[in-house]
Amino acid sequence: MTSGAAGTTRAASGGVLVTLAAAQFLMTLDSSVMNVSIATVAEDVGTTVTGIQTAITLYTLVMATLMITGGKIGEILGRKRAFAIGCGIYGVGSLTTALAQNLTWLLIGWSFLEGIGAALIMPAIVALVASNFARAERPKAYGLVAAAGAIAVAAGPLIGGLMTTYASWRWVFAGEVIIVSVIVLMARGMNDRPADREARLDLVGTGLSALGLGLLVFGILRGGEWGFVLPKEPDERSWIGLSPVVWLVLAGGLVLRAFLTWERRRHDSGMPALIDPTLLRVPQLRSGLTSFSLQYLLQAGIFFTVPLYLSVALGLSAISTGLRIMPLSITLLLGAVGIPRFFPDASPRRVVRLGFLALLAGLVSLIASLDVGVGPEVVTWPLLLAGLGVGALASQLGAVTVSAVGDEHSAEVGGLQNTVTNLGASIGTALAGAVLISALSTSFFSGIEGNQDVPEQVTSQAQVELSGGIPFLSDKALEDELDQAGVDPATAAAIVDENSEARIDALRTSLSLLGLLALLALFAAGSLPTRQPGAEPEAVPSEERS
Repeated sequence: MTSGAAGTTRAASGGVLVTLAAAQFLMTLDSSVMNVSIATVAEDVGTTVTGIQTAITLYTLVMATLMITGGKIGEILGRKRAFAIGCGIYGVGSLTTALAQNLTWLLIGWSFLEGIGAALIMPAIVALVASNFARAERPKAYGLVAAAGAIAVAAGPLIGGLMTTYASWRWVFAGEVIIVSVIVLMARGMNDRPADREARLDLVGTGLSALGLGLLVFGILRGGEWGFVLPKEPDERSWIGLSPVVWLVLAGGLVLRAFLTWERRRHDSGMPALIDPTLLRVPQLRSGLTSFSLQYLLQAGIFFTVPLYLSVALGLSAISTGLRIMPLSITLLLGAVGIPRFFPDASPRRVVRLGFLALLAGLVSLIASLDVGVGPEVVTWPLLLAGLGVGALASQLGAVTVSAVGDEHSAEVGGLQNTVTNLGASIGTALAGAVLISALSTSFFSGIEGNQDVPEQVTSQAQVELSGGIPFLSDKALEDELDQAGVDPATAAAIVDENSEARIDALRTSLSLLGLLALLALFAAGSLPTRQPGAEPEAVPSEERS
């Protein structure tokens, strides 16, 4: 190949990578922007904070329930065409959201249209990387695409804070319409595997997978509000003495079991199936998907607790909070790009384990550093370590999961991969939040019971009124609440001090759980390969696996 031809090929590959990374960035940006703009959005569209939280929950649900189906549609239509259609739907959803004047149109535009678009786009991204890059180049490509998504989570609060403060949240969605239009134009030059003309959409499997995943994810997302096992409000939400979350998760699991049984029967009888069940028997793929879910669980937990600490406990603005999180983005990008470039032959298993160790080190250092009175700089080094860990994981897991099977299954793997990452992120946010509120309540009640400056009557009243959980409040917000309640200054000061201590205890407890999961994640990498995908022989054909 001449130097000119090589340069043209590199430029084309670079354009493809920028296109796919930009798409991944957009898919992840919305939720993180919306999370810091909830109050403003609610006021603009004439609804409540609960209404906006419902929209956020539905967006996650639509994506999670349709990811597997989106991967299959990519196989039927062609990944490139599915990607373009998804971008079109997503763009219409973004425009609808930018112009929404009430909650109904916000739900239609953001929760449903953008959610459907994302379910088509994200599995296609995984498959298009496989069809546009050789195996040896995929770790870097998948690393950059995954890094783009993680950076969007970190940059979202900053972008949302800037737009909400100096312009309007609507400009974020209006800007997405322009960006997605550019992405569609740039995507025209991408390579794609031929569509499977014989593939058909399994409607029963689609319904079962959507229902099962919907029940499972919805139950997990409601865990913080309803309680994971025992109901927080027994008189309001209690099914046979247990939280509805237990029954929703159990029902979701049973439906998913029925889905896999249905798919196996269709596959064994030679009928079109939504996924090939034999894929889940491949140890490397199972290990990769498990590691992916744990990565996103830990990532979501960190992005829940750290901004909460910065914005509530330390009182930073959305912009300042976003700036303080940026160190994570820097080392994340360095890890995702630098590891494949400077250590191209590194063992994926070793890199993934080192990534989880870096995450563990970041969590432990943050737990040790947290204390009442410390400043926001306390999160810098822990986030640098955590970012390096996430970057290391991003540099390997995408290539490892897709290379576990033949490229003809890349769309199916993309659907599975995005399903487990959505599930992991939902669990991470819900689990971190539930443990934090539970620990906050335990520590706070214990503190005021043992504080002589807090009358017993006040303690008893607090335990009755706050039996469902203590809200995570700043000192200023709590002082205002106590002042409105007519609590005398000495008692109020003692309660505020106990709340400050309880907040730190709760954060340490929530982060400790994440640290334990990071430690357990080391064992999930046991079936990952020790050689890079480019150095491995081609994947074993499906018929030999079964």
